Amino acid sequence: MHLYGGTVAEAARQVGDEAFIAASEQRFGRIFGVAPHPEEVQSWRRSWPALTQILCAAGLDSVHLLLEYSLPATGERIDALLVGTTGEGLCAVAIELKQWTHAQLSPARPGMVRTGERVVQHPARQVGGYVHYLQQWVSREDFPLTVRGAAVLHDAPADLITALRAQAARGPASIYPVLGRGDLTSVPSAESLAQRLGCADLRPTSRAEVERLLQVEHRPSPALLARAGNVIEGREAFALIGDQDLARQEVLHAVDAARERGTKSIVVVTGGPGTGKTVIACRLLGDLCRQRGSNPRLLSPSGTLTRQLRRTVGDDFRGLIATFLNKVPAGITTESVVLLDEAHRARTYPDHQRTDFPLILGKLLGQAAVTVLFLDERQIVRPTEGITRKELEQHAQRTGSSFTHIDLTTQFRCNGSHAYQEWVDQLFQPEGPGAAWAGNDYDLAVANDPEQFINWVTLHSNNGLTARVTAGFCWPWDSAPTPPLQAEVEITWPGHDGPRSWAYPWNARTDEPDFDHPNVPARPFWATDTGGHEQVGCIYTAQGMEYAYNVVILGDDLVRQGDQWIANPRASHDSQLRDLPPHRYLRYALNTYRTLATRGTKGTRLYSTDPTTQTYLQSLIPSHQT
Repeated sequence: MHLYGGTVAEAARQVGDEAFIAASEQRFGRIFGVAPHPEEVQSWRRSWPALTQILCAAGLDSVHLLLEYSLPATGERIDALLVGTTGEGLCAVAIELKQWTHAQLSPARPGMVRTGERVVQHPARQVGGYVHYLQQWVSREDFPLTVRGAAVLHDAPADLITALRAQAARGPASIYPVLGRGDLTSVPSAESLAQRLGCADLRPTSRAEVERLLQVEHRPSPALLARAGNVIEGREAFALIGDQDLARQEVLHAVDAARERGTKSIVVVTGGPGTGKTVIACRLLGDLCRQRGSNPRLLSPSGTLTRQLRRTVGDDFRGLIATFLNKVPAGITTESVVLLDEAHRARTYPDHQRTDFPLILGKLLGQAAVTVLFLDERQIVRPTEGITRKELEQHAQRTGSSFTHIDLTTQFRCNGSHAYQEWVDQLFQPEGPGAAWAGNDYDLAVANDPEQFINWVTLHSNNGLTARVTAGFCWPWDSAPTPPLQAEVEITWPGHDGPRSWAYPWNARTDEPDFDHPNVPARPFWATDTGGHEQVGCIYTAQGMEYAYNVVILGDDLVRQGDQWIANPRASHDSQLRDLPPHRYLRYALNTYRTLATRGTKGTRLYSTDPTTQTYLQSLIPSHQT
């Protein structure tokens, strides 16, 4: 998909016309499903005329130009794509446009640039990502495509360009030219300007060839799949043992059987926290990448998990590992195998007012040859999320799909303690007596007060271990998304010499580290990066993650009265939950705290802000020094 296509000369005659901009806004909404941001429209007004003037000055009038060319497997768009031909055949030149006149760079973060209030990728790195995508997802044996790239900062002064080039010189992005105002205006000839743009040998191509490019299916190349398979194979983190490997073999058998029969297949892998669902999904992706003619995807509704996995295997494979939210990722075909991790978080929006089956999830299941869903129903924490094994089985029956269920039982988290997992499962049942903790294979205790659990976290962090504090969403979260963060999670308790208080901030809400506060991790990396122990994580940050030592603060939204839990949704600050009736809120609260209580691989400390609930927890867990 793209917003505009035509020759450079045709575009040059139109882009300065306000009616063209207005028509582009309308077309953008029809093509991409959302309205463009006003800042984006303003950038069109400033950059499109500048770009076409530069290209015409370079003698590229007859070369084809695509504006806002979509890269569907990533959700990103290239500002401009030149399409022509060279002696090697069809050639595409990705151009990233910037209107920058100044920017702030930091040696500590060479891949990022701060401009105004935003922190963005270095433009050379951004272009490099586009080139890599086109090389790996579009160019292949049956459709050879040469790909180049350039960053055009048409308003940037020489000192900024010099600094950006020096920053890019430290890595692979150095091969992509970064051009500023002086490079684009003080040029002795059209040929030399085209040379600077990397287009000196670019010649016009036929519209039929351009149409071939627009119609080509975006799918991972065999080389990309082979490399991804090798990377995953070599990662110790994805080694499987026991039940995990048995489940992997069962899934591969189901995939083979579905391909042989030519029928669609749904495979559901269930298991509690720590049974290795994510590890199995990653290893299966590696297996599938090695299969001839494969077109696999590893999806998750959790952006946090997606970014962590990309970091682990490398961002080169970002199209293979993607976030699944409100649309089916592009490029999934009738031969694709889709691995949907954390399927319990798949959106069923709006709430339970839906058809027989969630629309987007149903489209995904209908499009892929085989879909493997990794599921823990007791981790459904929102009314707008969640699917059950029974619903998936019924859907398979309605659609004539094969259905396979695999249950994982072996516990690999929480020090492998079955006793702790069973204890947590019983603790967060709606009613009935709780069990006294009698295990000796997991470090469990109740913290007497916040000072005690913070000292415990600090001790482990100082020893180089990951330790985190999590809490129910029972405090305001009004601070800005980026640091400095306000200490909004505040607890007061009686001390020997009067009331005492403790306060910590929630984790940052941005997906990238703050330029001026590199020691405050971005939301996706709160669970793993340095500094995360100094903020409080919520369910949406912690779910899917694990760390060595874990503190769980139970807020006033879930309190114990006798042999049952009582929900108080009005104590929640989660706008999606606080207006639910208590009987509905109870399920999500119990699932939330159960999920939070199973993040720690070595030890957990529980603490409740409600005195009665705190006493109840202390009655179940023998007291010892924490």
